[in-house]
Amino acid sequence: MKWIYIAAGIALYIKMLVFPDFASDSSELAIVESIVQDSGVPNAVSGIIFRNRLYDTIFEVVVFTIAIMGVRYLLANEQPSCTIYQFTDHPSVILARLGAMIATLVSIELAIRGHLSPGGGFAAGVAGGTAIGLVAITSSSKWMETIYQRWHAATWEKVSVLIFIVLAVLSLFGIELPQGELDTLISGGWIPLLNILVAVKVALGSWAAILVFIRYRGLL
Repeated sequence: MKWIYIAAGIALYIKMLVFPDFASDSSELAIVESIVQDSGVPNAVSGIIFRNRLYDTIFEVVVFTIAIMGVRYLLANEQPSCTIYQFTDHPSVILARLGAMIATLVSIELAIRGHLSPGGGFAAGVAGGTAIGLVAITSSSKWMETIYQRWHAATWEKVSVLIFIVLAVLSLFGIELPQGELDTLISGGWIPLLNILVAVKVALGSWAAILVFIRYRGLL
């Protein structure tokens, strides 16, 4: 089986070298331009996710919420891990915290400007969850849970889902904010707000899952 994978990889590489990329069809470009004009954002992917296929996005958010609830339910009756090993050497802690800071900045950037450039709410939430995970492997699990409860992260997670569904329903009924000027920060109607809400939901949901897995499985 290993040789099959190697042969397939070599064949794909040869194909990329021998056969040049064909020019995009003008009709495909016209479709992309129409999506950009209808959504009011230059990132056509965000326009598709939060406008053309908004039904799918709603259920994706709901499925993610159910998945986090399922993790809590399935592990609720298990015994917490007796020993939780974490990174304690100074270089690893510094590198993890530095990576967490970079991931946090990337998350904020993708959430705020995801409708203008490649990125968006889901990518921003993954970056935020990565930052939380890097902090979790170098910090006390009790401290992480204390912060989680102090800032009412579970409540904010549920509120973000409810607000997202309300705004999505308003958009589906044709109630929209002004699109604004194309390629500006305040543009695209509800899309920037939906991006931010998805980012908050995914990041906080990842935080909850990380805490549960560390509590019952030890270090990830």
